[in-house]
Amino acid sequence: MGSSVYVASVEGSTGKSTVALGVLQQLSRRVERVSVFRPIVRPDAAMHGGRDYVLDLLIAHDAVDVEYDECVGVTYDEVHADPESAMDLIVQRYRDLADRADAVLVVGSDYTDVGTPTEFSYNAKIAANLGTPVLLVLNGFRRSSRDLRAIADIAVGELHANHGSLAALVANRVAPDRLPDAVAALAGAGAPAFALPEEPLLSQPTVADLMAPVDAGLLSGDPALLSREVTGLVVAGMTMPNVLDRLFDGAAVVTAADRPEVVLGVVMAHASLNFPQISTVILNGGFTLPPQIQRLIDGLGVTLPILETTLDTQSASTALTAVRGRLTKESPRKIDAALALFDRHVDSGALLDQLAVSRSSAVTPLMFEHQLIDEAVAHRKHIVLPEGDEERILRAADVLLRRGVADLTLLGNPVAISAKAASLGVDLAAARVVDPENDELGDELAAELHRLRQHRGVDLDRARELVRDVSYFGTMMVQLGLADGMVSGAVHTTAHTIRPALEVVKTLPGVSVVSSVFFMCLQNQVLVYGDCAVNPDPTAEQLADIAISSAATAVAFGVEPRVAMLSYSTGTSGSGTDVEKVSKATAIIRERAPELPVEGPIQYDAAIDEAVARTKLPGSTVAGRATVFVFPDLNTGNNTYKAVQRSANAVAVGPVLQGLRKPVNDLSRGATVRDIINTVAITAVQAQAPTSVSEGSGR
Repeated sequence: MGSSVYVASVEGSTGKSTVALGVLQQLSRRVERVSVFRPIVRPDAAMHGGRDYVLDLLIAHDAVDVEYDECVGVTYDEVHADPESAMDLIVQRYRDLADRADAVLVVGSDYTDVGTPTEFSYNAKIAANLGTPVLLVLNGFRRSSRDLRAIADIAVGELHANHGSLAALVANRVAPDRLPDAVAALAGAGAPAFALPEEPLLSQPTVADLMAPVDAGLLSGDPALLSREVTGLVVAGMTMPNVLDRLFDGAAVVTAADRPEVVLGVVMAHASLNFPQISTVILNGGFTLPPQIQRLIDGLGVTLPILETTLDTQSASTALTAVRGRLTKESPRKIDAALALFDRHVDSGALLDQLAVSRSSAVTPLMFEHQLIDEAVAHRKHIVLPEGDEERILRAADVLLRRGVADLTLLGNPVAISAKAASLGVDLAAARVVDPENDELGDELAAELHRLRQHRGVDLDRARELVRDVSYFGTMMVQLGLADGMVSGAVHTTAHTIRPALEVVKTLPGVSVVSSVFFMCLQNQVLVYGDCAVNPDPTAEQLADIAISSAATAVAFGVEPRVAMLSYSTGTSGSGTDVEKVSKATAIIRERAPELPVEGPIQYDAAIDEAVARTKLPGSTVAGRATVFVFPDLNTGNNTYKAVQRSANAVAVGPVLQGLRKPVNDLSRGATVRDIINTVAITAVQAQAPTSVSEGSGR
């Protein structure tokens, strides 16, 4: 049975789910198998075939691989009927789950059923019976530090009275300027203390949350935008100019359907760059929108959700005002905000050490992705994205900005990008948008491109023409230090992405060729494969460059390099031109980087399997333990990485370009939003490395 933590509170509305999600994210950084357990769920969730939304949120996390029913203890009804039997069942179900996990996150009840003192006492007894330390979450909203300490003392006393142990305290929803005071007040409670500020976004309802209270249906718009948050209501019972003056970002506008001029004005304002982006329009009164108006709205191509309800203005407004948002699996922006909040304000290393969560020696794909993101966030860099009007790029940018992974510049027409962002419901307020066709920066970039390429016949007019291309514009930003790296290729070819970098950024000193690697994330380790994307048939000298660059890339991303120079024979068992090329490359590596563990020629099985290695290359420090695999040609490398990806269910992260003086990375045209996020993080990490590290060893 692994480590565990019991996240509990003494009342409702503490934002406990935010803390639980943050703890879960941190657990997934350290261990392979994380499970979630909810000792008590609301009776309505079980009786009506529904699901507990907090548990649903947590088991949707990539690190959790258990079914909903396995994570449930009992219902409130079962506790009321027989508390002792319910406790026995909770313990039994917890142990069944915990026996198959490295760590278990236990989330206490929500105070929706019984009195506060009784409910917390029962949670404390559960924690004691499970042998799980409690992370106590306190509600700091509109409370003084003295009040927080008083509540903490009472709760800790109750916990100890029921034989529970305190692991840490988190004051949540604290006024931002009172965070240090809250931590200081809780510091003497006998455990580490942290404080999270109030984040209004987490309490805001989504458009979907507003529908049930007023029995509204979706009249038009994109259903995907029902997950967008609502920051407040605007009751449009006035003339159109006055309505426009009262709009704000994220507003839900309530108006009667027989006010078509208001409906049209609000929809057009939403589509305009000169007005805020609202979340929804709610048509009340049970009136039907005139068909001419509906046809006009449909022709505008606006994706804004328009809802309709039969309630009158007062009834609808009263019902909508009472709705409070929740953190659910259907609210990705809230999830990103919650995780970023926890990362910024909780010393996760200290917390997990307090919980005695030992770091796993294995590295799962998810753990590797976390490492990428963590490293990028810790040393934030500026990345330029030339394909600024591509949907996947915009969705990735929203996540990257919200999580603080990188500062971003998007290239493209600002009007088109803003309209596309509004239609997708993404927030790009923190990004810089630059138009290569019109921005005055183009003259500066063109002058530098002319200076660098005039020996190749590129005059100033040609340079001006070239920098209007997004790939050249972005590359020149990187070259001049206006961005730390570039990521492109979601809609452009590899050649279109890389050519400007080869012409302008060029290779590192001592590196003859730009190459690539994939990080192959297997079930419990990360391997580096190169070159699988760029060089069709490298020479022995180029192969040596690829190996040394790949080893340096491995080091930059926390993989200890042991290099296998792959061939169809091992050692001296075979002969032929291809084997000789690998033998020569291996000799070059040993001369240029004598401290780098390398073996070659070597077959894949001897490189990866210790039993085979003992037979074919006994005594080798690389055979059977290789972490960097260098393929003799593109045909072998590309096919092998794809075969391993499919047959071993591995996650392939890349390609990652290496050998350039500054990082430029190419996406596959089938890249997912997650691929783009990872590639931006990789590029940011590459930008952190000094040139000497990027060059590799022994140069």
